[in-house]
Amino acid sequence: YQREGEGPWFVFASFGGSDNNPDWFHNLKANPDAAISVGDGTEITRIPVKARIVEGEERDRIYARQASLFPQFAEYEKKT
Repeated sequence: YQREGEGPWFVFASFGGSDNNPDWFHNLKANPDAAISVGDGTEITRIPVKARIVEGEERDRIYARQASLFPQFAEYEKKT
């Protein structure tokens, strides 16, 4: 996952570069009300979220940042 400052959380359904999306992606499309668990090393906080699919320029910007932080995401993108 990734967060921009105090803004929204971004979760990536990369599925290791598979052509298929993970099952939880389809579940979120059907019911976007969910919760994520985020830990800081000492405790885990459960945060309610409303999922949405990012597209276009917004998606490209967010994914590029994820790939810069975790280079394997650049490899995933090449596979699909």
